[in-house]
Amino acid sequence: MTVEHEEFRPGAGFAPGTREEWRRAAVGVLRRSGAEVDSPEEALAHTTYDGVTLRPLYDASDLPGDPGLPGFAPYVRGARPLGGALSGWDVRQRHAHPDPAVTREAVLADLENGVTSLWLVLGEGGPPPSALPRMLDGVYLDLAPVVLSAGAATTEAAEVYLRLADQRGTAPAGGNLGADPIGLRARTGTPAPLPEAVALARRAKDVPSLRAITVDATPYHDAGGSDAEELGCSLATGVAYLRALTDGGLTLEEALGQLEFRYAATADQFLTIAKFRAARMLWARVAEVCGAPALGGQLQHAVTSSAMMTARDPWVNMLRTTLACFAAGVGGADAVTVQPFDARLGLPDAFARRIARNTQSLLVEEAGVARVADPAGGSWYAERLTADLAGKAWEWFQEIERAGGAEAALGRLIPERLAATWARRSRDVARRVRPITGVSEFPHLDERRPVREPAPEPAGGGLPRVHYAQEFEALRDRADRAGERPLVFLATIGPVAAHTARASFAANLFRSGGIATLTGGASTDPAAIAGEFARSGSAVACLCSSDRLYAEHAEAVAAALAGAGARKVWLAGKGHYEGVDAVLHAGCDVLDVLRTTFDDLGVAP
Repeated sequence: MTVEHEEFRPGAGFAPGTREEWRRAAVGVLRRSGAEVDSPEEALAHTTYDGVTLRPLYDASDLPGDPGLPGFAPYVRGARPLGGALSGWDVRQRHAHPDPAVTREAVLADLENGVTSLWLVLGEGGPPPSALPRMLDGVYLDLAPVVLSAGAATTEAAEVYLRLADQRGTAPAGGNLGADPIGLRARTGTPAPLPEAVALARRAKDVPSLRAITVDATPYHDAGGSDAEELGCSLATGVAYLRALTDGGLTLEEALGQLEFRYAATADQFLTIAKFRAARMLWARVAEVCGAPALGGQLQHAVTSSAMMTARDPWVNMLRTTLACFAAGVGGADAVTVQPFDARLGLPDAFARRIARNTQSLLVEEAGVARVADPAGGSWYAERLTADLAGKAWEWFQEIERAGGAEAALGRLIPERLAATWARRSRDVARRVRPITGVSEFPHLDERRPVREPAPEPAGGGLPRVHYAQEFEALRDRADRAGERPLVFLATIGPVAAHTARASFAANLFRSGGIATLTGGASTDPAAIAGEFARSGSAVACLCSSDRLYAEHAEAVAAALAGAGARKVWLAGKGHYEGVDAVLHAGCDVLDVLRTTFDDLGVAP
């Protein structure tokens, strides 16, 4: 018996829609919600920190052009040729423990459980370069690529590593010696001579798969920079290295083969996907201008963002890094490092490292993310976002070049631009336009954070290192130092159905600064509400109810609260009422509200 299978077509039976039909439907919905708009595209669009407009709808007309095939210029779809093996990306674990014995044990555990390359931090708080033989005892250097980060001790670390490989009679299985003099200056302010990097490249070029130079763009991201700013700085740095390498005697092909690029991956999955795709497109353009379009494939190392990690409710970092890892893999990164969820608390423990490596193993082996070349390719949104981001990054790169190149621009242009972007991002975080789960939204005041061994402080003197949650976390620390937790009384007016939504909003807002809340009963009697406030022992109250009940009772309740000793009376919502000092609403400056409340409660800085 045979069964005929009719082709399954999900869209069968539906008339094709048009953009104009969508516009009419969207305008209708927006107007019913109270928004008087004529252009739904403008009403629903928003702009990134790079000035890229993200629209609510994309179609085939938004495609910027043919991105080509995987493995071919402009390398938007990856550097592996079509038909090549898709065995997954390189799972790279970072190690920075100052004790070489602890690092060796962690390294062996990682290699036995899914990690495929090692990233070792030496000096600058990590072990000295002389400790490399102890750290790599038992590691097969011809099987496990090693990437070094040794700052000012890069040449010494490279010498120790190459000598170790020679003593063992084996050639390193790829990896990178970690020379990055411009990145070192960006991180620490310490000038590092380019000739040392050139000398290492001359040695590494004769070792198959070994590279000497890392173009680390994460210092620009960690300073609060945007995606295009990170990309533009990496291009300027890469071009500076190409000039130095070719001036130092390497051919263009050899010089291009000595560079590896490192970028931050964030929980904004689409921007991260676009960033890695755009980075390859941009570097292919550099190679084309240099006269080597066939050599423009960019080797990429993705590192989950340090700036997005939180010290409060650190378990949420697992979700952030999973999203970032997924996006980096989809974007085509060659190697990915997932930072352990407890990285903000100190030196990661074995459990945190296991979670970090298993995040990648699950995505590669079980989810099959690496089995498809360029999964985002062909998406109207992803392709347009990639092209727009690349355009902004190229403009920034050209601005850096006009200023004299990456080194010269680090004097003023780059720090000023990054500071301006960080200021804009900080305002959005303060207003919870960019919410941080577990910190500015849904904070857990009774959390029990894991305790970790303190990590060495990174060297300062260069670009600042910021964390998106830092201001909220500083307020949480202030609340903890107060001994008895600060308290705000929520004066709920009327039945539960009328006040629950705004009471929940206000409680979430105050708790984001470590301030507890006590909710009153369901009453409209000013004297009863004032009595509950007096018994709470707080000096600050916040009215919570509906607009209708505010109109009837807000002024009387506010007066009663003031008579009971309230130094400040807030109102959750909008409107002006006699006796109400200030209002809380979506989009208000939450950090300012919290700092003011601390002062009103007499909490020491």
